[in-house]
Amino acid sequence: MRLVSMGSRTLAILGGTPAFQQPLHVGRPNVGDRRRLAARFDEMLDRGWLSNNGPLVQAFERELVRRVGTRHCIPTCNATVALEVTIRAMGLGGEVIVPSFTFVATAHALQIQGITPVFCDIDPASHNIDPARVEALITPRTTGILGVHLWGRPCDTGALARIAARHGLHLLFDAAHAFAASHEKTMIGHFGEAEVFSFHATKFINTFEGGAVATNSDALAEKVRRMINFGFQGYDSVIALGTNGKMSEASAAMGLTNLDSLEEFVAVNRRNYECYREQLDGLEAIRLLDMHSGEPRNYQYVIAEVDDSGGGLTRDELLSVLHAENVLARRYFYPGCHRMAPYQRESAAPGGWLPNTDRVAARVLSLPTGCAVGPHDISVVGAVIHQALAERARVRAHLAQDPPPQAARPLATHAAGPPGRSSGPVD
Repeated sequence: MRLVSMGSRTLAILGGTPAFQQPLHVGRPNVGDRRRLAARFDEMLDRGWLSNNGPLVQAFERELVRRVGTRHCIPTCNATVALEVTIRAMGLGGEVIVPSFTFVATAHALQIQGITPVFCDIDPASHNIDPARVEALITPRTTGILGVHLWGRPCDTGALARIAARHGLHLLFDAAHAFAASHEKTMIGHFGEAEVFSFHATKFINTFEGGAVATNSDALAEKVRRMINFGFQGYDSVIALGTNGKMSEASAAMGLTNLDSLEEFVAVNRRNYECYREQLDGLEAIRLLDMHSGEPRNYQYVIAEVDDSGGGLTRDELLSVLHAENVLARRYFYPGCHRMAPYQRESAAPGGWLPNTDRVAARVLSLPTGCAVGPHDISVVGAVIHQALAERARVRAHLAQDPPPQAARPLATHAAGPPGRSSGPVD
């Protein structure tokens, strides 16, 4: 696919017309066959069964188990509640080691239950938690390790499992990004004691809002099922603490409909990833994170690292250029949990506390993809990036005189998406 020629076009940030009339979002919702979805809604309404483990939720769970291959894959109302419930069901407490470079819900799921997240640095190549740094963080209060398969690229599960076994720790994975991916010929869902998926609207498979807990432990699954239903065992016997973490029938209908199109969604994501690779090839200032592995991947994220060490634009400068063109790229997961207000007290150590996290968080850019984005869109985005780098002196001078809004400046937290859009934070 050739790079689109921008001719004598003026970049929007320099006063030109935006390349896109309508915003190009990261994570616009994928929707499968709407007629099949409507038929499922009609069936649901005719039954008058909208929640409480209805037929659609049961069917969705069976399909998840079939695809993941675990003994259990329990649907939940969202992935954050799934994490909170699983953490409690596993008996975690004290301190749990977790990467800082993740969506803040990973840390919140611990902190909100009085468990201290101990932030670990990442491997700068994979962006995942660095096992070599985990062991030094273990204290007598440590009860577990919570790994994150960031961007759907699996953690070093073997190294983390060996550390956990050596120290008698629980091992849990946040697999919010990794549904339908595999690692060492084993589907994500089988690692650790449990793994948690997200089916948030931004994910390539969504249930409007939802999640799931995958585990091969019958005992853990029983606890999770009880806890997402207020602690009930049977019809009217409450035997434990719990919450309302059940998935609704409407969400399950959306999930089943989207699972019908899973292969199509993955194919579109992979096509978009390859288009970006072609468009950005040869730009020393932009490195696209490699998503290929020889194993199944969902390709739902296109992640670039922006390197200004050679005199190019910074990530935030490039982000301002793209936003002016209505390309709403995102700087996931900036600035790292350890620098967010609820956790800054833990990061008081002088500079370099999590150097790889800080460095990567200042460089990462998530580019628009999904079924709402096509090859021509990507070629235009590529042309804008090429032009911005070619005119970096003018862009930088303009930004120095007219800084972008706070949401696009360094050290700000994530900007929220427009009302009703699913371009906001990733669950």
